[in-house]
Formats: sequence, C-alpha cells, structure tokens
Amino acid sequence: MEYKNLFVTIATINFDNLVNFYMQLLEQEPNNLIPNVYAEFQISSLSLGIFRPKQNHESEFAVNTKSPLSLCLEVSNLENAIAHLQSLGYPPPGDISTASHGREIYAYDPDGNRLILHQSL
Repeated sequence: MEYKNLFVTIATINFDNLVNFYMQLLEQEPNNLIPNVYAEFQISSLSLGIFRPKQNHESEFAVNTKSPLSLCLEVSNLENAIAHLQSLGYPPPGDISTASHGREIYAYDPDGNRLILHQSL
C-alpha cells in the first residue's frame, strides 16, 4: 500500500475556542476552514512518532485517565515557545526536561490535549 499523506485530527465540542487557540499558537490562519465543522492547519511536515515515556511520566500516559497521544511541536527556541504559550494563557505546568533527543516541556491546549514542545540539542 502506498500512502500519500498522514495527518492528525483532534475532536472537540469547543470548536471556535480550539481553532482560535491553534491560530494563535501556530500564528497562522487555517488552510481550510468550514465554520463550526472543520479547520486544517499545515506545518511544513508531520511525522508520527512512537515513544516510550520516561518512567517518571508513565502515569501521565496511562490510557485509563489520559490520552497516550501527544502533539509534538519542534521549536527552534524552547524558552520563546514557553513564553508564547504563557501569553496565550496556557503556561506549561511543569519544568523543562532533558531527553536523549533534546530539551522538552509538556503543555496542554484548551481541551487538555497534551502538547510536547521540543528543542533539539
């Protein structure tokens, strides 16, 4: 089977609030917008990653209470990205951690979907 594209969707009953959050976070208008139905944002590329969380974060990924799925956003400056989230009213609740692939911090969108802001080393 040949696949042409892969994209992630987030379901929400708070459509306008979530679309406005991602417009501000990504600093762009949706490429495709059907009011109160569907909004699509395009970022240069999208990858689907499968990872094992650090042991001290495993409970956060437990399927019974929180989603194991994360929207990972690679940024060029982690501190600037954190400041941007703070200005939107959604500051990350924890501290920056260092992983084998770089520095990262967890944050959440208005619906509680996990965002991982990541800066490569």
